[in-house]
Amino acid sequence: MTVETKKISFSTQGEVQIIDITDRVEKAVSESQTTSGIVTIFVPGATGAVTTIEYEPGLLKDFPKILERISPKNMGYEHELRWHDGNGHSHCRASLLGPSLTVPYTQKKLLLGTWQQIVFIELDVRPRNRNIILQIIGE
Repeated sequence: MTVETKKISFSTQGEVQIIDITDRVEKAVSESQTTSGIVTIFVPGATGAVTTIEYEPGLLKDFPKILERISPKNMGYEHELRWHDGNGHSHCRASLLGPSLTVPYTQKKLLLGTWQQIVFIELDVRPRNRNIILQIIGE
């Protein structure tokens, strides 16, 4: 078994930006020394998330609306009382979505559904420089 760690880096524009990272993950897997296994996609930090979605214009509009219903931006958050940084809702949203995703692959190809893409979701209220850690485990 081989374990490889790689990093994807990019800048974001801020709140509820959804970035398709499927091609970058697939490239890292294809360049690895393994043929089959799993890749874990992990975002360090408390205001970003990783998930899958059908990356199409309708869902790119729907998803932020759902997040607003689940964790409204203008609701009172105790986090604001401590840090006064305006991103209490960002932390809650990130916790609900989660910081990681694991995807199997074979023959150096991710085993995703036809309409399924891997996305990073920026939930912080300001632009950020992000690093996504890829842990590739396989043979």
